[in-house]
Amino acid sequence: MPLGGGNKCGCCQKAVYFAEEVQCEGKSWHKSCFLCMVCKKNLDSTTVAVHVDEIYCKSCYGYGGGAGTLSMDTGEGLGIKPEVQTPHRPTNNPNASKFAQKAGGSDVCPRCGKTVYAAEKVIGGGNSWHKSCFRCAKCGKGLESTTLADRDGEIYCKGCYAKNFGPKGFGFGQGAGALAHSQ
Repeated sequence: MPLGGGNKCGCCQKAVYFAEEVQCEGKSWHKSCFLCMVCKKNLDSTTVAVHVDEIYCKSCYGYGGGAGTLSMDTGEGLGIKPEVQTPHRPTNNPNASKFAQKAGGSDVCPRCGKTVYAAEKVIGGGNSWHKSCFRCAKCGKGLESTTLADRDGEIYCKGCYAKNFGPKGFGFGQGAGALAHSQ
């Protein structure tokens, strides 16, 4: 352990104190530095994939494609314009708690337009939401990160998303036993 603190962070190389420490592959990280190297999403033990000394979320690392290797394809061949991402800059705040970080420049909930603080923050659809605002835009059902679908910055439950934006026509959208023929 370095003098005056904990182990050094795998991202910013600053001292990591016990209260803010996340460990992965024998290294220590600040909670605020434990982010995917590509998309900058927060990681945890179920979403992290390690490649040499770098950490990624499983979708950026390539688990979704089945290859299990880091994909550097930007999608330009399909006409997708890659996002220009700013490099991750860890906080310079000596009090690195999430509350202290949010007191200066905070996220704004897209549903109500009010400030989202760390204690009430839920991330979904690329935005930060209040727990009470993290509901389907159509039916108002409470959502979780595994039960949502997003479109144009709005979030929906999977049922409403399928009804409103899924395939249309005979045999779609109502389920197997509910096909109807109108005369």
